[in-house]
Amino acid sequence: MTRMARVTTGRGRPTLNERAENLRELMDDPDCDPDRLRATLERFTLVNRLIAAWGTVYRTRVRPALATAPGPVRLLDIGCGGGDVLRGLVARARADGFDVTGVGIDPDERSLAVARAARPVPRIEYRLTDSTRLADSGERFDVTLSSHVMHHLTPAELRTVLEDSARLATRLALHSDIARSRLAYAAYAVGITPLAPGTLLRTDGLRSIRRSWTPTELAGLVPEGWLVERPAPFRLLAVRNLAA
Repeated sequence: MTRMARVTTGRGRPTLNERAENLRELMDDPDCDPDRLRATLERFTLVNRLIAAWGTVYRTRVRPALATAPGPVRLLDIGCGGGDVLRGLVARARADGFDVTGVGIDPDERSLAVARAARPVPRIEYRLTDSTRLADSGERFDVTLSSHVMHHLTPAELRTVLEDSARLATRLALHSDIARSRLAYAAYAVGITPLAPGTLLRTDGLRSIRRSWTPTELAGLVPEGWLVERPAPFRLLAVRNLAA
């Protein structure tokens, strides 16, 4: 278990030398402001489009995996939040001619309420559950994924989610998140300012970076058979190919 990073620079900023595992994000508080939480989840659509590199991940990982399927394909988003990543991937896959359905799961009803209130997309559904319960049910998907979930987890929880996603996937499991670094912290602090009013984006985003792993740290935590990649600056991707 890593220790909370309490050491700061002379200017009061975190050094980011250690993962601040005990630093809680406001959105994880059941009593956080519901209006600011909803605004945060809704604005993730734009934030993820700008920083999460899902276009690159789709082209290099998701589309090749779907191309090996003989018929209709299924995507699962674990910890789907407001559902924007799942909707975007389904749209990309359909534009490429795939017959695809999507399922988003989240243990937080507040997130699912935002996902369900978004513009409906045919054959995408959202469920109140977690990865272990779904894996135990016997359901399977061609591709399982998550976005900005890993940094919310303890090392033990991380391994559980990765193992669950590998049980649920028949072709590919992948999990995208932030790579902790001083440069990522500084760039986000400046870049998020125009989008932050009325949301938790700035406070929680900076806390997210402090809670995130470095590539070396994550590589030491993932189960056997998983790879850690860098699909874009400041990004991490934990990948397991199940079809090989």
